[in-house]
Amino acid sequence: MHATARDGNRLGLAIATILFTTLALSLGDAAIKGQAAQFGLWQIFLLRSLLALPVFALLVAVFARGQSLWPKAPLWVALRVALLVGMWVAYYASLPHLQLSVAAAAYYTLPIFMTLFSAILLGDRIGVQGWAAVALGFAGVLIILRPGTEGVTLYVMLPLLSAVLYALAMILTHTKCREEHALVLALHLNVGFILTGGVASLVLFLSIADPQGGFLIRPWAVMSMDGWQVIGLLTLSILVGSIGAAIAYQNGPPAVIGIFDFAYVGFAVLWGVILFHEVPDIYSVIGIGAIVLAGLLAIGSRRG
Repeated sequence: MHATARDGNRLGLAIATILFTTLALSLGDAAIKGQAAQFGLWQIFLLRSLLALPVFALLVAVFARGQSLWPKAPLWVALRVALLVGMWVAYYASLPHLQLSVAAAAYYTLPIFMTLFSAILLGDRIGVQGWAAVALGFAGVLIILRPGTEGVTLYVMLPLLSAVLYALAMILTHTKCREEHALVLALHLNVGFILTGGVASLVLFLSIADPQGGFLIRPWAVMSMDGWQVIGLLTLSILVGSIGAAIAYQNGPPAVIGIFDFAYVGFAVLWGVILFHEVPDIYSVIGIGAIVLAGLLAIGSRRG
């Protein structure tokens, strides 16, 4: 009975943590969408991770004593970092052009791609439920896209691309980076953000920065107190996201926690309505619902 109560407490902790994590991540992404006209993406990458890096280094020193900061498989870790940085670039680049709820739903095709790639790359058996999830998820995307109509079709491809890159990164994590400490992986990911943001900012400074340009080619903005507050919020968001997800998935079954992970989509709809007055149309609502259901089916098909 004691073991059952302890397991229940751990599951409760895991669920509460993933809900708080999705709340923090969705709020951070809403802040990026709201600040897209003020900051460039590379400035956000660089400043956010520069503030987060010492915190991650401290966490490694405290919770991973004796653990080398240099990964055991540096080339695989570097590839993982490249995939994840590309994932965030694609997702963030879509936010100025999409309703937050639509971008979130398109990104949360992630379990569908995980199911598909696990079958293709790892030889996992999908089964009828898994294939149904794949079909329903892509049907949901098509409902949102409405091929043949004008609108956001090309921009919706960006969060879909981010889902593909993240799925590949997680498969790489499972197969090639399993011996790496989670905090070391998080530390190197933020180093990747700093390097990417720094190099891109230098290139823009020397050549193509355009004050009237889009999110990807805007030059550095002068930092006001409000600007630093936004960067601070984004730093807290990435810290909570990195640490909270690890705690949640370590203390609860992935098939269960993955279901609550979809709270991000609900929070994205909420922030979209409150902060940006974005009310999804009926097609988007149906498409979002189909994608969420497909994700739950995909998670259920991998249970156990």
